[in-house]
Amino acid sequence: MAKQADSKTRSVRGSRTGRPIMVLLDLLGRRWSLRILWELRDEPLTSRALRTACDDASPTVLQARLTELREAGFVELEEGGGYGLTPLGRDLCEMVMPLHRFAERWQGSSPSPRLQGEGRGKGEPPRRR
Repeated sequence: MAKQADSKTRSVRGSRTGRPIMVLLDLLGRRWSLRILWELRDEPLTSRALRTACDDASPTVLQARLTELREAGFVELEEGGGYGLTPLGRDLCEMVMPLHRFAERWQGSSPSPRLQGEGRGKGEPPRRR
């Protein structure tokens, strides 16, 4: 039987253990979390610029994710009012870059037009139906 998480361990979807990797994957797996981090990788952005960069994501969802990412220590509110990555957030983005490079190679070698992004700009995520 799986060990129950103690009261100080954050519970996450799909895990009662609260293991750090499960907590991280839960946070990053939430809608717009990775996209927000990705869009902030080069420079801080205001809420409006970030929303535009995230294909006009719902302001409510975007703010919820920003709050979660701030609480996790990945994003901070800049003095000018925009959002930027913390040193920990930059470390996380550096960890994602090898995955990005792999995805670029994989997409280019895939015979599937759907996976090659036909009908969208380079690097754009698939459109929802």
